[in-house]
Amino acid sequence: MSTQLQDFNFSEGKPLLVEKEEGITVLLQEYEIKEHDIETAHGVVHVTMCGTPRQNRPVILTYHDIGLNHKTCFNSLFNFEDMHEITQHFSVCHVNAPGQQEGAASFPAGYVYPSMDQLAEMLPGVVQQLGLRSVLGMGIGAGAYVLTRFALNHPSMVEGLVLININPCAEGWMDWAATKISGWAHALPDMVISHLFSKDEIHDNHDLVHTYRQHIINDINQNNLQLFVKSYISRRDLEIERPIPGTNAVTLKCPALLVVGDSSPAVDAVVECNSKLDPTKTTLLKVTLTESSSVCL
Repeated sequence: MSTQLQDFNFSEGKPLLVEKEEGITVLLQEYEIKEHDIETAHGVVHVTMCGTPRQNRPVILTYHDIGLNHKTCFNSLFNFEDMHEITQHFSVCHVNAPGQQEGAASFPAGYVYPSMDQLAEMLPGVVQQLGLRSVLGMGIGAGAYVLTRFALNHPSMVEGLVLININPCAEGWMDWAATKISGWAHALPDMVISHLFSKDEIHDNHDLVHTYRQHIINDINQNNLQLFVKSYISRRDLEIERPIPGTNAVTLKCPALLVVGDSSPAVDAVVECNSKLDPTKTTLLKVTLTESSSVCL
């Protein structure tokens, strides 16, 4: 794989990841779906397993962004007709960050939400308890960060990564201070929207942004979401660096595809991440959406 920047133009009649419940089971009906609450060293994590893992193949393991869960983040993607060829050959394991799944109860008072590092350390327990040989990780935003940390700490478990809108850096102190000053209750939906969409998208795609805002407000437990967001903005720098012969650099050992939309608020962070990874194992894909954009890009 190379680090040469590739640009693609996509013209979408409707956003890829915004389909609601009527389309969710179209393709998934062909596969056995099991839901698990898995106890790990850092708490319980809710997992949805689609298909039966095959011993000779890795499983696709997904991790969603803040303000989303596995259904709103990935179901429409995996129900997309062109993905059917992939899901015929690979099982999919969707991981929900603690308390972000549909119908999740609020955590009790005093509950300490896992750090981003601890969220990553939940994944070996998921892999082991489900009997998975290895995984191909697909993460968006906060989920991309978690999967990257997981791959750095447990390289033997990860055969490859698709990282969408990844930010490998710690949150800037100005952003952190602005969050504190503005007040969580009022700012939380707006903060998540500004994380998912660029200013131009917020201005131009009112229906799309409204759909996600309503989901964030009505379908995600607000107390739990606040804890997840706090964990994400408190993340540590991944401290990855481009390997130099003769040095023991901290870097991904597996192939990685970095994906970002050209108008995404994460574009600078993704380009920076690409500059820090092994150029022989990393590809950066910059996508131009000409009509409407999906939240993953």
